[in-house]
Amino acid sequence: MEKRKLMKLKGSENIRSRLLLSTLSSTPILIDDIRSTDINPGLRSYEVSLLRLIEKLCDDCSVIINETGTKLKYKPGIVMGGKFLEHDCGLSRSIGYFLEVLIVLGLFAKNSLQITLKGITNDSKDPSVDTFQLTTLNILKRFGVSSEGLALKIEIRGVPPMGGGQVVLSIPILHTSLTAVNWIDEGMVKRIRGVSFSTRLSQKQLYVLLVVFSIIFFRMSPFPLIERLVHKLERGQCALASGPITRMTKELLVIFIGILYEII
Repeated sequence: MEKRKLMKLKGSENIRSRLLLSTLSSTPILIDDIRSTDINPGLRSYEVSLLRLIEKLCDDCSVIINETGTKLKYKPGIVMGGKFLEHDCGLSRSIGYFLEVLIVLGLFAKNSLQITLKGITNDSKDPSVDTFQLTTLNILKRFGVSSEGLALKIEIRGVPPMGGGQVVLSIPILHTSLTAVNWIDEGMVKRIRGVSFSTRLSQKQLYVLLVVFSIIFFRMSPFPLIERLVHKLERGQCALASGPITRMTKELLVIFIGILYEII
């Protein structure tokens, strides 16, 4: 294999894209001045966690970070994939932050990939695991990715601040090259499907919210289907703290119903 020259970059912009493209093109990179002028300079904890995740997938991968974290030298290896891998994504960013890179790397791995990711499944910063499960994987099938062995299983949901979620991602080997897709016409909304989950909230309150949402969505598409998931905490478990719906109080329920009456 031809030895590629070291590419020198600066700044903290698009670190994920730089690492991803560096790995796929087998080009070593040197990133300098990573948040060097910030109050807290250097790489963030979730960026370091992403580097450790890439190390688990790749063979002969080298990561060198200076003491202040403002300089990173990355030498990519061969994406091997593997089964029964595990990675703790931490609590700074959700699992979706890592899935965006992981899915692309998994498609070009030498072996099929099966990895368990632990951390936050749903938050307001990154795409939720439901987006990847219901949308991203279906889009990949249009690019020629086999549906056999392609799955994202949500075993446990976890939300800030305690996390505790767990998903299992499976990506098969890509036997042929990806096919091109021309998507010009967006089309109309055909149907609405969604998932709502809650913890530490009575099913009655969740049901009221779902009725309100369903009536609003009914104006866009007939028969909207929203799956309802209610999690019960086991003794001593504090991982599933509170989801987006669980933070709604009775006053917010009244506001939602008031908005509904105004729309109707």
